[in-house]
Amino acid sequence: MNQPAFQRIDLPPTREEDRAIQRIAEATHRVNEAVQRAVELGLSVELVRVSRCHNGGGSYGDQVVPTIRDKTNDQ
Repeated sequence: MNQPAFQRIDLPPTREEDRAIQRIAEATHRVNEAVQRAVELGLSVELVRVSRCHNGGGSYGDQVVPTIRDKTNDQ
């Protein structure tokens, strides 16, 4: 009866690559939600690739910036 009601259980080790993928997935989800909110407010949003980073070993990643226009500027 001296045992606590809850015991700490460590999570299994996660590979660094898995953590990187999860961070990108979470950030992308937040960006998509922000885009939807902006569109609902009447803005037009386009994500434009501005650069590409390379690691020298064949891996690369695109980097983007948002281009945002108010609906009054589209007319």
